[in-house]
Amino acid sequence: MDPKRDCLEIFWAGVRAVDPEEAVKAHLRREGDLLILDAEEIPLKELRRIVVVGAGKASARMARAVEEIVGDRLEGGLVVVKDGHGVPLKRVGVLEASHPVPDERGLEGAKRVVELLEGLSRHDLALCLISGGGSALLPYPVEGIGLQEKQTTTEALLASGAKIHEVNAVRKHLSKTKGGRLALYAFPARVLTLLISDVVGDDLDVIASGPTVPDRSTYEDALGVIERYGLAERVPPSVLKVLKGGLRGEIPETPKPGHGAFERVTNVIVASNLQCLLAAARKAEELGYNVLVLSSMIEGETREVAKVHAGILKEILKSGHPLPPPACVISGGETTVTIRGKGKGGRNQEFALQAALEIAGWEGAVVFSAGTDGTDGP
Repeated sequence: MDPKRDCLEIFWAGVRAVDPEEAVKAHLRREGDLLILDAEEIPLKELRRIVVVGAGKASARMARAVEEIVGDRLEGGLVVVKDGHGVPLKRVGVLEASHPVPDERGLEGAKRVVELLEGLSRHDLALCLISGGGSALLPYPVEGIGLQEKQTTTEALLASGAKIHEVNAVRKHLSKTKGGRLALYAFPARVLTLLISDVVGDDLDVIASGPTVPDRSTYEDALGVIERYGLAERVPPSVLKVLKGGLRGEIPETPKPGHGAFERVTNVIVASNLQCLLAAARKAEELGYNVLVLSSMIEGETREVAKVHAGILKEILKSGHPLPPPACVISGGETTVTIRGKGKGGRNQEFALQAALEIAGWEGAVVFSAGTDGTDGP
């Protein structure tokens, strides 16, 4: 066995299992005059127009699969992706923008997506393609907040150590596209949203801040995040004004479960972290390892999570528990890095460095940490 080489094989087996194009094709297909998403069938003859919109690191590759499936019935559309994540498409436009902190390109993309959706009728279909990073790549601040103020708020949230659902609770209430609001622009058109989940628990309203999903969070929740992480002095006054205005009922809430617009929306997760882990586990078993899939829902401060994983590894080497060598422990989730100073590294780099310190001197110990939804960090 070559543990370092095996780590790469195991990782890529997991990544292939959630390949954006293959994931879309596993759920969406065309059979003659029918467009089929899982068990849902839509007669193409009933549709006047079909467009694609989307945002996220994998959305361009998802769009490439949709182009292949829908073929000449696809009119066009636009997806917004992180810098360096675009691919050539035939009918759908691709716009690259900044992630994780939004920029003017993302704002322009969000406006174009909204314009596309507002032009649809009841006889049209929007295929919405959402993946990790979609929240930052589709910024459209509400009235009273500029993009710079949204950027400042995002930076403060990301540096605070807040969990992704907490970050998104704030983002949703500062955005015209998040928290189900994208579905409002598309109504009364039919919307099929295909999502690649990058969040713990696969909650639909958390993935990319749930642009086509009813929002369970409130202005009260958003203000609670600001208070909990001591951010009242770090976010712009205009942001606090909007959130407090919403709490008083002066600004409409995000659309909630039961809103009529969602009767025309179907949301389907086509790939998730657990799928990736299980495929990785199968490869590890093929390579001769005793395998433990620890969890797909790991959260917490990255350096502390790394210490726990290193402790499990050392226990295996010393006592053969919870499984004997040769062993492979696989986990996934979304840990956080509370920034100290001016560092820019991502959670995987942080995990690997901390784990390396913990296992120094332990013969036969190998730690591999990698992101499955694109690049690590900014």
